[in-house]
Amino acid sequence: MDLLYTAHVPPGDGPFPTILALHGWGASAHDLIGLAPILHGGGALVLCPQGPVAFEIGQGYVGFGWFELSQVRPPTVTDIGQATEQVRAFLDAAETRYPVDRRKTVVMGFSQGGVIAYDLALRDPGRFAGVVALSSWLPAELDDAILAQPAHENFPALVVHGTRDPMIPVARAQESRERLIRRGLALTYREYEMEHGIAPEALRDLVEWLESKVVSPILLA
Repeated sequence: MDLLYTAHVPPGDGPFPTILALHGWGASAHDLIGLAPILHGGGALVLCPQGPVAFEIGQGYVGFGWFELSQVRPPTVTDIGQATEQVRAFLDAAETRYPVDRRKTVVMGFSQGGVIAYDLALRDPGRFAGVVALSSWLPAELDDAILAQPAHENFPALVVHGTRDPMIPVARAQESRERLIRRGLALTYREYEMEHGIAPEALRDLVEWLESKVVSPILLA
C-alpha cells in the first residue's frame, strides 16, 4: 500500500461494509477518519488514504491533494487519472490486508477527493456499491472521457452540496447532477444551507443513505 492512510477496523472477523474515503485539497488522511464511529454505528471498515501531492499551507503546515490545483490551468483528465490509478492500487492492496466486503464497498470523496471518487466509480461501477460526492463536482471533461456502461443504470449515488459554498459553487454540483442523471444513476441529491463542509443534517442523510442503499440491501453474489 504505497499511500499513507488511516484506518478504522471494527471488532470481529468481518467482512465489513467498507468506505473508501478521499479527503479534499489541503487536508490529510486524518481528515475524514473522524466520521468512522458515526458511519454504520462504527461497524464499517473505513479506509482514508492520503493524497500524494504535498504542499506547504503556511507556518510549517503541510497539506495534501490528489492533483495540482491552479488558477492558470484546470486539471486535465490525465491529471485526475494518475491519481485515480494510485487510489485503485491502494484499494487492491487493502482488499488483501483487510476484511473488505467487496459487495458493499462505497467510494466517498470530499471536494477534490470527490472527483477521484467519481472517476473510480463511473469507470468501474461493478466494483462499488455506490459513490458519495460531498461538496464536489464532476468535471465535464472527465464525464466526456468516461464511456457509458449498462452498469451505470440505477447505480446508487449521493451528492451533497452547500448553497453557500465559496470554494465550489453549488451550480457546479447542479451541473454534475444533470450529468449523473443522463447516465441513469439512482441519484440522491441534497443541498443544504452550509459552506464548504459537512453540516450535521448532511451527515445525518449520509448515514441514512448508506444504511438504506448499501448496508441493508441483500446483494446477490
